[in-house]
Amino acid sequence: MSRILTFVEYTLVVIALGTMSVLTFANVLSRYFLNSSISFTEEITVNLFVLLTFVGASIGVKRGAHLGFSLIHDSITGILKNFMTILVSIIMILFFSAVVYFGYDMVLSQIARNRMTPALGWPQWIFTSMMPLGAFLCIIRVIETTILSFKKDNVKAEGDTTS
Repeated sequence: MSRILTFVEYTLVVIALGTMSVLTFANVLSRYFLNSSISFTEEITVNLFVLLTFVGASIGVKRGAHLGFSLIHDSITGILKNFMTILVSIIMILFFSAVVYFGYDMVLSQIARNRMTPALGWPQWIFTSMMPLGAFLCIIRVIETTILSFKKDNVKAEGDTTS
């Protein structure tokens, strides 16, 4: 499961960043040579940036690269360390769950109101759905990272008692 999810995450990041780069470069060339902007590029770029942010956050959680103050966490052991790991994980899951909930609510609202994007005329919910999707990926990664952290700590604890 983790390898498939990693492949999906990296594929989404590559496609989003590649598309953003090509569209932005084309828009710059259009402004320079034609003195006019390609109107839809900003709309797509901004919405892909939202996807890139959340999927990048999911990759960051998997790698343990999220911002945090690890001095205290690294200096404690045993039950207190396990408690801190669970507490931080619960807080992160609650935060991303709120993003999923309110993002999903926003998607439903946009579908009900038949909101369209200004430049392309596409349904707005297509772009908005990237927010709860990315937050859901983050929830999966938080759970996965928490489980791996406990397994790693248990292996360390077993190694310490046998030596």
